Amino acid sequence: MQVSELEAYIKSIFPWLGINKLRELVRLVYEIAKREKIPFREVLVPSKNLTFEQAKIALLKRRYPHTYTTARKDQFYLPKLEPGKAPQTDAELRPFSPKVVYVESSVKRSELTWRVRRAFARAEFHIIESKLPVSNRDFSRRMETLFIYQEKYDFLKPCPCSSGSAGCGYHVANLGFGCCFECEYCFLQQYQNLHAVLLPANLEEFLAKIDAGHFTNGLFEYPRIGSGEFTDSLIFDNLTQYSQKIVPFFRQRPHLQFEFKTKSINIGGLLQEEGCENVVVSWSVNSAKVIDQVEHLTPGLSARLSAACEVAQAGYRLGFHFDPVIIYDGYQQDYARTVQEMADTLPVDKIAWISVGTLRFNRELKKQIEMRFPDNFILDGEFLLDFDGKMRYGKSQRREVYQFLVPLLRKTFPNARIYLCMEEPEIAQQFN
Repeated sequence: MQVSELEAYIKSIFPWLGINKLRELVRLVYEIAKREKIPFREVLVPSKNLTFEQAKIALLKRRYPHTYTTARKDQFYLPKLEPGKAPQTDAELRPFSPKVVYVESSVKRSELTWRVRRAFARAEFHIIESKLPVSNRDFSRRMETLFIYQEKYDFLKPCPCSSGSAGCGYHVANLGFGCCFECEYCFLQQYQNLHAVLLPANLEEFLAKIDAGHFTNGLFEYPRIGSGEFTDSLIFDNLTQYSQKIVPFFRQRPHLQFEFKTKSINIGGLLQEEGCENVVVSWSVNSAKVIDQVEHLTPGLSARLSAACEVAQAGYRLGFHFDPVIIYDGYQQDYARTVQEMADTLPVDKIAWISVGTLRFNRELKKQIEMRFPDNFILDGEFLLDFDGKMRYGKSQRREVYQFLVPLLRKTFPNARIYLCMEEPEIAQQFN
């Protein structure tokens, strides 16, 4: 669908429209035509005496059939539809193999630097003082560049929950930035302004900060610390070997819990260590449709569950995150199948917790998804600007998800802690 052609069509119906009103109608017609898979001329048909207000109301009702009557006018986000060629996403699965490696001089003799030099002998290496000289602004090429550095400030922090949302007491160890997977909803494609993989070489300083830290329990019996916020916890573990230091460290600190949060099956490092109850390996899980059509380059559900069984057998506990749950026709049946496959596969007594969260994102991410994945279906949902300024399904739709999925999970996994992630306190209290 050509944006210029769509704009010209709207102008032919309403030649007097200003920029803002034109933008709103173009956006609504585009989204309806995309979701319904029909030509845009069938969405808005010219008629005698049709006004802008009549057209906009009719289009909003059609675009938001479940939420139009309950949403406020300022919750409808109708940004300008950006023309132009979409950046190419990297849809080819291949081993991580950067072409250029930058190493901060302070860690040029670190274990990580030594392993990287051995692993990527053909890469171009540069020793730098501090600032990473990367001008490439194409997120899709982030795997071409690796930066090994010494973290000095951002070691540990409370999980950056949305403003006003109910927190779970999670604490983040910022052990890297960047990921090889291409999940269409990933916030990094809008958030990551340095398009390279960043790995800190001073893990020991992270661990020292944990010993000196003060942590809250949140929803859990013991404080929970984990990686996986700005990268997948295990995707680079064969290179970093973080797990082989983290596991022994936490084995000696049973008053704390550590969580590796992942979609990968890169569990070799974990299996080389003796597992312990206070180290939890958590997988993000979803419906088969979402994994196949949205979480590009990731292992399938069966592969993730198989890896989970291996680490459970090695002595670790398990966690799972139904996050983000995406609403589409038939989603409940699909998610119920995922729950059943988990029940049929996993040692249920080893599952420590399961979180549930519906798809939400910053408004700026919407355009990135549209540009990088123009054929996506995830944006076809009825997303509104919500309490935290993020795009979310309306309250009634979110409650519908939780009313279906939370009781199912509690019935299927009665010993696991089931909780909502980054949800409005009013709703979180109802289901937590």
